[in-house]
Amino acid sequence: MNSSKAIKILHLSDIHMGSGFSHGRVNPETGINTRLEDFVATLRRCIDRAIAEPVDLVLFGGDAFPDATPAPFVQEAFASEFRRLVDAEIPTVLLVGNHDQHSQGQGGASLCIYRTLGVPGFIVGDSLRTHCLETRSGPVQVITLPWLTRSTLMTRNETEGLSLSEVNQLLVERLRVALEGEIRQLDPEVPVVLLAHLMSDRAELGAERFLAVGKGFTIPLSTLSRPDFDYVALGHVHRHQNLNPSNDPPIVYPGSIERVDFSEQNEEKGYVLVELARGSARWEFCPLPVRRFCTIRVDLSEAEAPQAELERAIARASIGDAVVRLIYQIPGDRLDAIDNLALHDCLADAHSYTIQAELVSQLARPRVPELGATGGIDPIEALQTYIATRDDLKDLEADLLEAARGLLAGEDSLHLGASSGRAEQATSSQLRLL
Repeated sequence: MNSSKAIKILHLSDIHMGSGFSHGRVNPETGINTRLEDFVATLRRCIDRAIAEPVDLVLFGGDAFPDATPAPFVQEAFASEFRRLVDAEIPTVLLVGNHDQHSQGQGGASLCIYRTLGVPGFIVGDSLRTHCLETRSGPVQVITLPWLTRSTLMTRNETEGLSLSEVNQLLVERLRVALEGEIRQLDPEVPVVLLAHLMSDRAELGAERFLAVGKGFTIPLSTLSRPDFDYVALGHVHRHQNLNPSNDPPIVYPGSIERVDFSEQNEEKGYVLVELARGSARWEFCPLPVRRFCTIRVDLSEAEAPQAELERAIARASIGDAVVRLIYQIPGDRLDAIDNLALHDCLADAHSYTIQAELVSQLARPRVPELGATGGIDPIEALQTYIATRDDLKDLEADLLEAARGLLAGEDSLHLGASSGRAEQATSSQLRLL
């Protein structure tokens, strides 16, 4: 690539400004929650880099705030940083994500205000549309694809009588046709970026799988992996990843810029810098120094000196300036052996912390190790694993699994026989245990 003609782009996403206040505290000097200060400082580092390069274009992949109606002081903090791009004359595209929409799946008032006010150089992507932008290094075409819901593409009458898989297939086909309409209008000589907030079928997901249940749908990678696009800039998934190792084109989630909760404690956070030309794109992930999250788990079920063991576990952990959660399992009759005031002293170096005691019955069966894995497990696999530990349920396994599949499919009637009547009752109680 001829770098002198390359268009430099900074791609970031999922800011979630205003999230995680419960993991912070009020800064007595500013009166602001320290986690909001963290998010602002991290966003400032991104904007600093955009101006220092300088880049020709900033692409934001959606989810500016936790919801569509953030508090005014949170909106002001967000706007103050992005205003610096206006002053630096760097064009910016703000895409509407699922958290930027109202519950009805429409709008994006928290971002659309930039269009209403006519902020110079700012484009709000709240519809499928191609934007032709002039940058200091030349023109670029950006196709914006905001978060889509079933109601966006289909009416209720059209979905009546169709299975969930048939609905999703029809949705994907309608999106493909709409996207094809944009592609056919592209200038073949000008670089193209698809900026989309979506869930791809090849993405490694964390908590995002539960954030929009029943509202969005999964997009096949084949819809995104097209030679018409030089770079696919994604948002929605908080874990950084490139879905296309061949980089033809790169299909990149930069991930969120800050840790939102403990499900992300081991994920690196950052943004992406791109050098774009027609037919090629070079990119690099740029890590951000963000606040650490630390989980300390201690099983005190058989501890002779539970307090001492807890304090040793805290001392071994690196808790300085981190958001910490201490979780310990202990029999109910040993709970009095824990000195909570001493634990508070041990955790004083943490930025913030929570202490959670989980009472363990001495008669309770141990938890199934396979069900303790993070990142989510298929419900049917979870049920099978659980049944394998229960001799009293082996004879009911087939009925339990059939009933569970029916519940997951949302059937009004499971159409089970007499023997499965007790299976349905058992399934409900077992699923609650899981």
